[in-house]
Amino acid sequence: MKKRMLLIYLLFISSFVLAGSDLLEKLQAIPNIEIIEIDTANHFTEAYQIMFEQPVNHLRPNGAKFKQRIFLSHTDFDSPVVMVTEGYQANKNRHSEVTRILKSNELIVEHRYFGESAPDMIYWKYLSVEQAAADHHRIIETFKQIYEGKWITTGVSKGGQTTLFHRAYYPNDVDVSIPYVAPLNFEQEERKIHTFLENVGTKETRDKILEFQKCVLKNRDKIMPYFQKYCNDKNYTFKYDLDMILEYSVFEYSFAYWQWGLVGPENIPNSDSSPEKLNDHLVTVSDPSFFDTKGMEDLSPFMYQAYTEIGFYGYDTTPFEGLLKYVDSDFATMEIFAPALGKLMFDPEPMRYVENYLKNSSNNFLYIYGENDTWSATAVDIGDKTNAVKMVKKDGSHRTRIRSFEGGEKEKIYSTLENWLDMEIER
Repeated sequence: MKKRMLLIYLLFISSFVLAGSDLLEKLQAIPNIEIIEIDTANHFTEAYQIMFEQPVNHLRPNGAKFKQRIFLSHTDFDSPVVMVTEGYQANKNRHSEVTRILKSNELIVEHRYFGESAPDMIYWKYLSVEQAAADHHRIIETFKQIYEGKWITTGVSKGGQTTLFHRAYYPNDVDVSIPYVAPLNFEQEERKIHTFLENVGTKETRDKILEFQKCVLKNRDKIMPYFQKYCNDKNYTFKYDLDMILEYSVFEYSFAYWQWGLVGPENIPNSDSSPEKLNDHLVTVSDPSFFDTKGMEDLSPFMYQAYTEIGFYGYDTTPFEGLLKYVDSDFATMEIFAPALGKLMFDPEPMRYVENYLKNSSNNFLYIYGENDTWSATAVDIGDKTNAVKMVKKDGSHRTRIRSFEGGEKEKIYSTLENWLDMEIER
């Protein structure tokens, strides 16, 4: 009896190892990749970090190359594949909400020129939405040799933008796309942002925000010791004078307040609050880490993209007349934090191309937005020529996800996905 039980156990173990070896064997058949096995979690049976060789310029595939970092989490060859199109670096195998909902396989793809996915020599002109879309196309073509089921792309914020861009250039690569809180900008520094901030929420809250910003600027000398200590404690370093960073943190405050929704209007200090309390609230909502030298270096590929193709925002300084030391115009640009490559010229054509596709040809797109998120100022206009579904969470922020919705709205999301993917989703 014991021998029989041992035989059953060994057969079970050998079948498990064989299943794992089957995937690894398929991966090892892909040329020019590096594979490292990593820990699994949730419903997955295997996981790997993969360095996938890509051309720096897809129009010259035999030219310079770089390795793009991918995390593969496997559950079943017949299950769908969710590909997470990261907009920045991907230094961890963090599983997406869509993957958890569908209990699917998952590929997380680090964006070109971020993290470990950069060539030895940086050719900035090849950091374009079209080149990045070609990266994702090659990855999907390759992994469709392993996974033949339904394919879904998803991403958050800039990752959501990356989802849009990939589908615009390669519309037939996947079955469904779910971009979260993804803006679509048409200017280097989008003026729609200012219009949004002038109208979002209630006038009472907007007035309270502006009064707080002015209060900080009026009391900057008293606040500076607390601001400096905070930055020192966090080991932040800055390319510009700390007083200028304080000024920019004040500009950023209103954008960040609505983007993240971390505090309510009742938490905004009054003008008679102590300098320490004013500083504590400022750094809670608008942490100066945004302008930290190391952070800006890590974000330099994004800043290049922002000022050449995908757009960004600046700050309307007219409400702060007479309170500024470093900005002597009605507008404060963020371009000063972009890579020092001279004047970056913005090409609006890629975003116009993407917009035309999204409004006229894109089917099976589920958009997730938060109503109060500042980036919803440039949310995609889905038009009426496709079956795209746009879900906007009332009072939602940039943190809005599918789990943020309830009742009939959440049911609409699930039933839409079930229809498009021809599968039942566990509630």
